[in-house]
Amino acid sequence: MNDDSTIYTGKATPDAAADRGWLLGHFKDPSDPRHSEDVEIKWGVHPKGDERERWATAEKRTALLVLISGRFRLEFPGRTVVLAEQGDYVLWGRGVDHSWYAEEDAVVLTVRWPSIPGYRVDEPDDRDHLHSRREPSGQTSR
Repeated sequence: MNDDSTIYTGKATPDAAADRGWLLGHFKDPSDPRHSEDVEIKWGVHPKGDERERWATAEKRTALLVLISGRFRLEFPGRTVVLAEQGDYVLWGRGVDHSWYAEEDAVVLTVRWPSIPGYRVDEPDDRDHLHSRREPSGQTSR
C-alpha cells in the first residue's frame, strides 16, 4: 500500500529560494512532509564573494556540508577548510564555531542535526548567537 502523502517531489533551487535555502527541518509546517525535528537540509546557492554575516557560535548541532559545485571556504578556530572538488565535504560537531566564504560561485548541500528551535537571524540579541542572513525569514527559529 502506497500513501502519496508521504511522497514529495520538488526542485532544490526554486524550493530553497522560498525559504532561504532550507528544504527540510522543524520550521516547516507540521503537515508538510519536509517537516522534521531530527534533521535540517539546506541547498545553498552562493555567488562568488558571498560570506556569512558573522561567525556562528555556541552551536548545538552537528553539521555536514558537501560541495556540489564551485569553491567554498569554511573557517573554524585555528583551521581553514577549502572545498574545491565536487563531493568534497566537511563535518563539524556541537560547540564548533564557524564561518564561510564563497571563493567562486558555489552550490553546497548542508545537513544539520538535530533540528533545534531557537535560532533566528532577525533577533540581533539572540543569546544562542547562531545567525545567518540566509535562514528562513518569518520562521520562529532555526
